Amino acid sequence: QVQLVESGGGLVQAGGSLRLSCAASLSIFRINKMGWYRQAPGKERDFVARVTSGGDTNYADSVKGRFTLSRDNTQNTWYLQMNNLKPEDTAIYYCNAYLAWTARNYWGQGTQVNVSS
Repeated sequence: QVQLVESGGGLVQAGGSLRLSCAASLSIFRINKMGWYRQAPGKERDFVARVTSGGDTNYADSVKGRFTLSRDNTQNTWYLQMNNLKPEDTAIYYCNAYLAWTARNYWGQGTQVNVSS
């Protein structure tokens, strides 16, 4: 059973910063793709950022230049550094892992990010 545990959400004013963490219950080297999605109230879950095992990183256009995904292989953890936050970034943020050997996506429990104007 693969478990992902998130932390780091909260309330911040516009222009502020937050860092989200996602700790995996297995070696990060067994994860083919890891990243973040978010879901705002009344909307679908949207892609935010992803890094592959090969090191290719992609970001949604709405967060490029403001958000940075990084990883700590020794801690089996990846992070989302969010700078210059905007009210439209308010959402529940979910970390995601895709494992090719199970052909499944796994999700964290979600962490709330609220950005006030």
